[in-house]
Amino acid sequence: MTQAIFIIFIYFLIFFLIGTIIKNNSIVDIGWGFGFVVTAWGLMILSANITITKILVNVLVSLWGLRLFYHILRRNVFAKEDFRYQKWREEWGKYVIPRAFLQVYMLQGFFMFVVGLAVNYANVNTLTWSWWSLIGVLVFLIGYLFEVFGDRQLRKHVNDKSKKGTLIQTGLWKYTRHPNYFGEAVLWWGIWLVVAVSGGPWYLVIAPIAITLLLRFVSGVPLLEKRMSKYQGWEEYAKNTSAFIPFLKGVRKK
Repeated sequence: MTQAIFIIFIYFLIFFLIGTIIKNNSIVDIGWGFGFVVTAWGLMILSANITITKILVNVLVSLWGLRLFYHILRRNVFAKEDFRYQKWREEWGKYVIPRAFLQVYMLQGFFMFVVGLAVNYANVNTLTWSWWSLIGVLVFLIGYLFEVFGDRQLRKHVNDKSKKGTLIQTGLWKYTRHPNYFGEAVLWWGIWLVVAVSGGPWYLVIAPIAITLLLRFVSGVPLLEKRMSKYQGWEEYAKNTSAFIPFLKGVRKK
């Protein structure tokens, strides 16, 4: 796992240097998905031992990571620094560079390592291929499709001028307020299943638990719902629509 730590450190160090030069720390978001891809394939190459399980896990990670990389790149590449990072830049003042290094880039690197535990383990160890792994692939595909169609439906809604300033409550968004975040959590459970049924140790379950908790309670749902709560009809939507898992009853927001 030390090889994974080294790759992730160098990866985010490069993003830190670029972000510092252009004074835009939000580029770290662009690097999130692609970092998993770089780490996974890098570890497999360094291991000098290519197996079916490694290729399968890395293909799944690449499907997710490259799509997310392109999705965020297209949205943020020429945009100004995100309001969150602008706020931190103002609060940190003269200490913005060291604090950004630790609290933005290295912190994301830490989370990347934790979330990628199962992937990293699969690439530095020889696991036994099992046809049961296809169950994990199926779970991954369900989550992946939720994320892809959730993002696509949201983009279509945002680009429709007649719906400007309104909440999206159609498609997958009718059943969960965050189909894209739910899908991302599910696909990571799928990746973990592939590794688990191939002989991966039990503690690797930390990986899907970590990304699920991050999306549901830290960096995903809470931040977006602060913005969503400003739209007309939010109270009724939140009351009747599940916050995360589809079809569960919503929770009224105060």
